[in-house]
Amino acid sequence: MPTNGKLGRVRALLFDLDGTLIDSKKDLILSVNAMLREMGRAELPEPRIASYIGAGAPQLISRALGEAAGEEDRQRGLEFFLGYYEEHKMDHTRAYPSVAEALEELRPFPMAILTNKPHKISRRILEAMGLAQYFRAIVGGNSFETKKPDPLGARAILQEFAAAPDEALLVGDSEVDVLTARNAGMLAVAVNYGFGVHDREAHPADVYLDRLGDLPGMLNHRK
Repeated sequence: MPTNGKLGRVRALLFDLDGTLIDSKKDLILSVNAMLREMGRAELPEPRIASYIGAGAPQLISRALGEAAGEEDRQRGLEFFLGYYEEHKMDHTRAYPSVAEALEELRPFPMAILTNKPHKISRRILEAMGLAQYFRAIVGGNSFETKKPDPLGARAILQEFAAAPDEALLVGDSEVDVLTARNAGMLAVAVNYGFGVHDREAHPADVYLDRLGDLPGMLNHRK
């Protein structure tokens, strides 16, 4: 657990999206299984698909199709998945409890989304929920050449915010997010809900949150 001094120096906040701010698991799982049906394959159990989420859509589809799938099948599956998910992305997706209230309290901080989800879909979901207004930047998995846990996206955001790595934290639900924070030199905050894979013994975060609403009280608000 970091000292209050470290938290007191925080002046920029980065957030993962899926499993951190929004519960999108059902729509993602249904879209993957729709893709598998389209490809003439058997559906997969929900927990298995959930364990594949977090590294971006291409990796999600590659894992769902299995190692034997060729590049043509993976590309076809990805295109179908993205189209289907675009149409159904808000069927069951909701913000987690206390998220909107927490973001309103944190409004004095410069905030950004750093997700491996495609940029346009991420923005449309946030706009539909009325949450896009809180973020000065929305960086998706296709915004740069590399995705999390590579720190390129995080470093670009920090440069835009004129914040040093030790003045920023990344909130996420998976070890991908913790590794991203570590690779960028930031503080790592992990939520105790969500659906990302997180080996906490191997990749411990600095702070764990039961709800996002607990975060504002841990930070010194900028006036």
